[in-house]
Amino acid sequence: MADTEYYELLEVDRSADDKTIKSSYRRLAMICHPDRNPGCKDSEAKFKAISEAYDCLKDPQKRAAYDRFGKAAFQNGGGHGAQDFGGFSDIFENIFGEFMGGGQSRGGGRQQQRGADLRYDMEISFEDAYHGKDASITIEVATLCEPCEGTGAKPGTAARGCPTCAGHGKVRAQQGFFVVERVCPTCHGAGKVIEAPCDQCRGEGRVDRQKTISVKIPPGVDEGTRIRLTGEGEAGSRGSPSGDLYIFIHLARHALFQREGNTLFARCPISFTTAALGGTITVPGLDKVPHDIRIPAGIQSGKQIKQRGAGMPVLNGRGFGDMVVEIEVETPTRLSPRQKDLLEQFRATETGAECPASEGFFGKIKGIFGE
Repeated sequence: MADTEYYELLEVDRSADDKTIKSSYRRLAMICHPDRNPGCKDSEAKFKAISEAYDCLKDPQKRAAYDRFGKAAFQNGGGHGAQDFGGFSDIFENIFGEFMGGGQSRGGGRQQQRGADLRYDMEISFEDAYHGKDASITIEVATLCEPCEGTGAKPGTAARGCPTCAGHGKVRAQQGFFVVERVCPTCHGAGKVIEAPCDQCRGEGRVDRQKTISVKIPPGVDEGTRIRLTGEGEAGSRGSPSGDLYIFIHLARHALFQREGNTLFARCPISFTTAALGGTITVPGLDKVPHDIRIPAGIQSGKQIKQRGAGMPVLNGRGFGDMVVEIEVETPTRLSPRQKDLLEQFRATETGAECPASEGFFGKIKGIFGE
């Protein structure tokens, strides 16, 4: 059997993919495992052979070398041996390890579980979003217990390995063909037991307290921007790593501007005389610099004028967006007798050419309904 080709041992073609090879190995391993065939030398030899074959073919680099040079690729110190399966339950750990509580390393005890991540919603003004700011927030969070330094044990003592699960945090029981794994009932998955808990944290390794944290808001943040503060979340249980704190930014409503991305929008009312004759209006930007907007003669309501570089700064980048001013032509509602008289004189001289849109509209009406 030592001379048998690896693909033949696993009963697959040379073109078989990884999934097919794994499935065939799993089927054959269950059939010829020594625990299912006690005392059978042939089954033991075949099991070691298919284990060696699978150990090679599951590795892309080893498989490529084997396809090119055969077993000679692993001779003279470059090879690999058969896997040593100590018991029938080990086959499940090697094949299904990722589905059977993969947080535990073999013989290494329970993997530490980091603390929970936290969320904090912060509302800032448009001005703060433009310039950036240094802020401080106060939150109540589970932090490392100082007397026991997060171990959960009373100072001067230490936790010891759980005698039930030998520090694994889980126990296994074989029921016929299957192996059942569950959390250790003694240590509840911690892998350790504390005989003398800390008086401050009662064995948890962490206590709740208020904590003040400094937050740097960069220029250009927008609604929904998320700022991550690594390690500022809840402390992990019994010395495990802390989680992270996420700051979610919300923008307060501004009296003048609205925002879309890095572009600022503002509606600016102008008099009908400025709209007719043209002129200049001044709009203060978030950069505290007045921006002069030139109004062309004959402008209409809804017309947008762009002021380049007067918008929001680009987050974590260079440059600025634009400011877009939307014009609203305001019709006067309180006129003096003199102003009314001047407007009447203007109306007397109108020919219709002054307002081409109106002339075209009423021309269409006449075309539909006649004189």
